[in-house]
Amino acid sequence: MTGYFDIQVNGYGGLDFHKDDMTGEELHACCQRLEKDGVTGILATTTTDHIPVMKRRLERLVALRAQDPLAQRLIVGLHIEGPFLNENPGFKGAHPAEAMHPANVEEMHQLLEAGGGLVRLVTLAPERDPGMKTTRFLAKQGVVISAGHTDASLDDLQAGIDAGLSMFTHLGNGCPMLTHRHDNIVQRALNFAGQLWLCFIADGVHVPFFALKNYLKIAGLDRAIVTTDAVAPAGLGPGTYTFARWTVVVGEDMALWAPDRSHLVGSGIFMPKVEANLRRHLGLSDDSIRKLICTNPRRAFGLAT
Repeated sequence: MTGYFDIQVNGYGGLDFHKDDMTGEELHACCQRLEKDGVTGILATTTTDHIPVMKRRLERLVALRAQDPLAQRLIVGLHIEGPFLNENPGFKGAHPAEAMHPANVEEMHQLLEAGGGLVRLVTLAPERDPGMKTTRFLAKQGVVISAGHTDASLDDLQAGIDAGLSMFTHLGNGCPMLTHRHDNIVQRALNFAGQLWLCFIADGVHVPFFALKNYLKIAGLDRAIVTTDAVAPAGLGPGTYTFARWTVVVGEDMALWAPDRSHLVGSGIFMPKVEANLRRHLGLSDDSIRKLICTNPRRAFGLAT
């Protein structure tokens, strides 16, 4: 199976897309590695930092992409994850709480400008978007808005959907390990399965395979997307790696943990392994797998399948 489309790639093959001195040669090598692994399109993802830093990183990525035909073909668009997320413990994940704050249209406009017209997806916490003004603004720009790192109530999610919210980022992650057994963000998101694209990481650690199987039954294979949430060590295999502010250990399951193992720091998995996991651990057919990692991600963004 070829033609993988991954909507959440923070880095790959040793390159971190947040690297401030990233070179064109590094970006080209990263794209070559993605292409070798059967990926034909990604949304390059940048995550929470202070607005000037995020703008600078977006601008650099856009500029380097413009110089490289391979990068232009592989990097179909950009995904901005943060900084308008829930900064409370458990929900913030690997995002720095000191850079998180409520959403506002002016800063979102600045980030879109830095993205040079390439921003296709923004992840935010609906409860951090007063009056859903930023959600409405993004919807008018044709950007897909996804809830993530959020403790949105049912009312918050409904208000977000009414304003243009249409996706949920890596459901089952970006939330506390210990939570209310019934009224929690996973259950709330599943409640809107018919109105949201629900996205999952299929390494067996971010979401255990038995739970993923249950979630997919509720979401339905026509409304679900599987992504990697890949970070710099993705595609390199097990080992100890240092990138950005992290030293991480990648195990055989390809999950990355923070140094104190308090939370995951993205994934080191690659799409061929995702495909194998879906087939082996969930017993999905080739057609079903193709929907989750090839067809649905493109459909969610109005791209040809």
